Amino acid sequence: MAKKEVKIFTIILFIGDFLVGFFGLIIGHWLRFKSGISHISNSWWAGVSVDNDQSLKSYFGLIFFGSILLSGTYLANGLYDSKNLLRFRFSIIIITRAIALWLALYLGLSLVLKFDPPISRLYAVGSALSVFIIAVLWRFAVLHLIRSTGFSPRLAKRVAFLGWSTASERLSKLVQEDQESVYSIVGYISEDIVASIQKPRHGLSNLGESSNLNQILRSYKIDVLIRSDAPVDVDKLIEICNACDREMVEFKMIPTKFHRMITGLHVETVIDVPVLGVAEGPLELPLNQMLKRFFDIVGAIVGLMISIPLVCVFGSLVYLESPGPILYRQTRVGRRGKCFEILKIRSMRLDAESKNGAQWAKKDDDRRLRIGALMRETNIDEVPQFWNVLKGDMSLVGPRPERPELISRFQDEIPHYNARHTVKPGITGWAQVNGWRGDTDLTERIRYDLYYIEKWTLLGDFMIMFRTLFSRKNAY
Repeated sequence: MAKKEVKIFTIILFIGDFLVGFFGLIIGHWLRFKSGISHISNSWWAGVSVDNDQSLKSYFGLIFFGSILLSGTYLANGLYDSKNLLRFRFSIIIITRAIALWLALYLGLSLVLKFDPPISRLYAVGSALSVFIIAVLWRFAVLHLIRSTGFSPRLAKRVAFLGWSTASERLSKLVQEDQESVYSIVGYISEDIVASIQKPRHGLSNLGESSNLNQILRSYKIDVLIRSDAPVDVDKLIEICNACDREMVEFKMIPTKFHRMITGLHVETVIDVPVLGVAEGPLELPLNQMLKRFFDIVGAIVGLMISIPLVCVFGSLVYLESPGPILYRQTRVGRRGKCFEILKIRSMRLDAESKNGAQWAKKDDDRRLRIGALMRETNIDEVPQFWNVLKGDMSLVGPRPERPELISRFQDEIPHYNARHTVKPGITGWAQVNGWRGDTDLTERIRYDLYYIEKWTLLGDFMIMFRTLFSRKNAY
């Protein structure tokens, strides 16, 4: 059950967003009819059969209808879900998506319903831009206000962990580090299973024993109870669920055993029998594959055109420091285990692997050339891989490809390692822009790769490519 404060804050945001939309549409009217843009009477943007001097009174009904429609698109896109209330960046993404949908619906309905006066397309576009700008400023101001006044903790959901595990430790740390988190960690509840007893490493409070679960949930006003899916008998699990139902507490489980299917797990029916299964990932759908491939080809062509001068300049510097081949070819494993030759500008000595064989680059690696350190830090050594993308061996974004000799060591040691080979490897990836590259924790890197595969969107690819330009974490 939502807190009273959350309900009030949500209502305030809803009313504020409605007023912002209404005011933005009024500004859109001014831009179209009063600001001088109205002189563009014969352009495409001016609309069809729209007078160049529509009064605000004649447009008031359209403005009011547009404001209601905008609020509807906000609701449909989940802007007021509790998990999004304190997240400024997520809110802006949702607002952007909702305004784009609103613009299409607003203009589409005007054609179907034959509004009088008809909606000017220039007015609609101007309104969309003004609403977006004011909405961003409004959201930033209100979220800054509640954080600066210390009110944001009252809007957060109070979380308790049932038992403790490595997964609980990781989730607790991420929540505490997230400045926009909608959760507040209260403590953990000890279980009666001796074998599963662990203690937090960062001093989280012990709220008591699970035998007093009802009292603890009530006394500490817990909103969410989280448990790892450690072994537990069915009767005990039902007892926990019943306790949460009585106290109106959300019960969640961390899927430590089945984290490969975190986002794809769903219920479907087989001859009227409900079964739990894993849905197809986004990149298993043919349409998404075609869309990603199209942008890979376009990006690879543009990348090759931009990278030719870089290859010439840095290739010359490499040759001057270490005479020999400028480009470095190396066998990597791609989609479905298919091997291919990856291209790089050589950043190490010719004899870099003559002694110890295949290994990852390390910090202050003595095998690197002087110019190689700069190329690795700025990702310039990777630019020839646009050719691999154009050939179809790689994608612009995806898990980084590894060498066969390294994979043979990891695939049996790290759970779900080979799941990363269900998609094409990329020049850059979600793990890399978050610092997991080079000689770093491979298990954590795989977790980021799997998250990317399960959550893929084209917009996400663009964001990763943009972040790559400024990412220098662990660039060995």
